[in-house]
Amino acid sequence: MEIQEQIVGYIDSQPEQKRHDMQALHQLILQKLPACKLWFFDGKNSDNKTVTNPTIGYGVHTIKYANGKINEWFKVGMSTNTTGISVYILGIEDKKYLAQTYGQRLGKASISGYCIKFKTLKDINIDVLAEVISTEFTH
Repeated sequence: MEIQEQIVGYIDSQPEQKRHDMQALHQLILQKLPACKLWFFDGKNSDNKTVTNPTIGYGVHTIKYANGKINEWFKVGMSTNTTGISVYILGIEDKKYLAQTYGQRLGKASISGYCIKFKTLKDINIDVLAEVISTEFTH
Protein backbone atom coordinates (compact mmCIF):
# COMPACT_ATOMS: atom_id res chain seq x y z
CA MET A 1 0.00 0.00 0.00
CA GLU A 2 1.32 3.43 -0.91
CA ILE A 3 2.08 6.00 1.78
CA GLN A 4 -0.67 8.37 0.58
CA GLU A 5 -3.23 5.54 0.85
CA GLN A 6 -2.04 4.71 4.37
CA ILE A 7 -2.37 8.37 5.36
CA VAL A 8 -5.89 8.63 3.94
CA GLY A 9 -6.87 5.34 5.62
CA TYR A 10 -5.52 6.51 8.98
CA ILE A 11 -7.31 9.86 8.80
CA ASP A 12 -10.54 8.23 7.59
CA SER A 13 -10.45 5.75 10.51
CA GLN A 14 -10.75 8.55 13.08
CA PRO A 15 -13.96 9.68 14.79
CA GLU A 16 -15.69 12.54 12.96
CA GLN A 17 -14.19 15.53 14.84
CA LYS A 18 -10.63 14.17 14.81
CA ARG A 19 -11.01 13.16 11.16
CA HIS A 20 -12.14 16.68 10.22
CA ASP A 21 -9.30 18.29 12.23
CA MET A 22 -6.68 15.89 10.88
CA GLN A 23 -7.79 16.47 7.28
CA ALA A 24 -7.56 20.24 7.81
CA LEU A 25 -4.17 19.96 9.50
CA HIS A 26 -2.84 17.58 6.83
CA GLN A 27 -3.85 20.07 4.11
CA LEU A 28 -2.31 22.96 6.06
CA ILE A 29 0.99 21.13 6.43
CA LEU A 30 1.01 20.21 2.73
CA GLN A 31 0.37 23.89 1.87
CA LYS A 32 3.26 25.01 4.09
CA LEU A 33 5.59 22.19 2.96
CA PRO A 34 4.43 21.39 -0.58
CA ALA A 35 7.49 19.44 -1.75
CA CYS A 36 8.14 17.53 1.45
CA LYS A 37 8.63 13.79 1.69
CA LEU A 38 5.61 12.00 3.21
CA TRP A 39 5.97 9.23 5.79
CA PHE A 40 3.57 6.91 7.52
CA PHE A 41 4.54 4.92 10.61
CA ASP A 42 1.89 2.41 11.69
CA GLY A 43 3.14 2.41 15.29
CA LYS A 44 4.34 -1.19 15.25
CA ASN A 45 7.82 -2.55 15.83
CA SER A 46 9.57 -5.33 13.89
CA ASP A 47 7.65 -7.94 15.92
CA ASN A 48 4.35 -6.32 14.78
CA LYS A 49 3.72 -5.15 18.35
CA THR A 50 2.07 -1.75 18.77
CA VAL A 51 4.56 0.55 20.47
CA THR A 52 3.10 3.98 19.70
CA ASN A 53 0.23 5.69 17.91
CA PRO A 54 0.37 5.71 14.10
CA THR A 55 2.03 8.88 12.82
CA ILE A 56 1.96 10.85 9.59
CA GLY A 57 5.33 12.43 8.88
CA TYR A 58 6.45 15.31 6.69
CA GLY A 59 9.93 16.21 5.48
CA VAL A 60 13.26 14.72 6.49
CA HIS A 61 15.21 15.10 9.72
CA THR A 62 18.68 13.56 9.62
CA ILE A 63 19.95 12.12 12.88
CA LYS A 64 23.71 11.68 13.22
CA TYR A 65 24.79 9.39 16.03
CA ALA A 66 28.12 9.52 17.89
CA ASN A 67 29.12 6.18 16.33
CA GLY A 68 28.83 7.73 12.86
CA LYS A 69 25.53 6.07 11.98
CA ILE A 70 23.06 8.27 10.15
CA ASN A 71 19.31 7.77 10.27
CA GLU A 72 16.49 9.68 8.62
CA TRP A 73 13.06 10.31 10.08
CA PHE A 74 10.34 12.90 9.54
CA LYS A 75 10.83 16.53 10.61
CA VAL A 76 7.15 17.27 11.37
CA GLY A 77 4.72 14.58 12.52
CA MET A 78 1.03 14.32 13.36
CA SER A 79 -0.89 11.64 15.23
CA THR A 80 -4.00 11.19 17.29
CA ASN A 81 -4.05 10.31 20.96
CA THR A 82 -6.82 9.53 23.42
CA THR A 83 -7.57 13.19 24.08
CA GLY A 84 -6.88 14.82 20.71
CA ILE A 85 -4.05 15.44 18.27
CA SER A 86 -0.28 15.68 18.66
CA VAL A 87 2.05 17.60 16.35
CA TYR A 88 5.74 16.72 16.61
CA ILE A 89 8.64 18.97 15.59
CA LEU A 90 11.85 16.94 15.59
CA GLY A 91 15.38 18.26 15.81
CA ILE A 92 14.85 20.96 18.43
CA GLU A 93 17.81 21.01 20.82
CA ASP A 94 16.39 23.35 23.49
CA LYS A 95 13.48 21.50 25.13
CA LYS A 96 11.95 24.78 26.39
CA TYR A 97 12.06 26.50 23.00
CA LEU A 98 8.60 25.58 21.66
CA ALA A 99 6.79 26.57 24.85
CA GLN A 100 8.77 29.78 25.30
CA THR A 101 8.54 30.86 21.67
CA TYR A 102 4.96 29.91 20.81
CA GLY A 103 3.19 28.94 24.04
CA GLN A 104 1.58 32.29 24.84
CA ARG A 105 0.17 32.68 21.32
CA LEU A 106 -0.77 29.08 20.52
CA GLY A 107 -3.87 28.75 22.67
CA LYS A 108 -5.15 25.80 24.64
CA ALA A 109 -2.33 23.30 24.07
CA SER A 110 0.15 21.26 26.06
CA ILE A 111 3.68 21.85 24.81
CA SER A 112 6.67 19.64 25.61
CA GLY A 113 10.19 19.74 24.18
CA TYR A 114 9.10 18.61 20.72
CA CYS A 115 5.33 17.98 20.92
CA ILE A 116 2.24 20.18 20.78
CA LYS A 117 -0.93 18.44 22.01
CA PHE A 118 -4.43 19.85 21.73
CA LYS A 119 -7.97 18.54 21.86
CA THR A 120 -9.33 20.13 18.66
CA LEU A 121 -8.15 22.71 16.14
CA LYS A 122 -10.69 25.21 17.48
CA ASP A 123 -8.74 25.22 20.79
CA ILE A 124 -5.61 26.65 19.22
CA ASN A 125 -4.57 29.52 17.00
CA ILE A 126 -4.12 27.74 13.67
CA ASP A 127 -2.06 30.62 12.26
CA VAL A 128 0.48 30.23 15.06
CA LEU A 129 0.61 26.45 14.51
CA ALA A 130 1.23 27.12 10.80
CA GLU A 131 4.05 29.48 11.83
CA VAL A 132 5.57 26.79 14.05
CA ILE A 133 5.44 24.23 11.25
CA SER A 134 6.88 26.44 8.52
CA THR A 135 9.50 28.16 10.73
CA GLU A 136 10.75 25.07 12.52
CA PHE A 137 10.77 23.00 9.33
CA THR A 138 13.44 25.28 7.87
CA HIS A 139 15.72 25.00 10.91
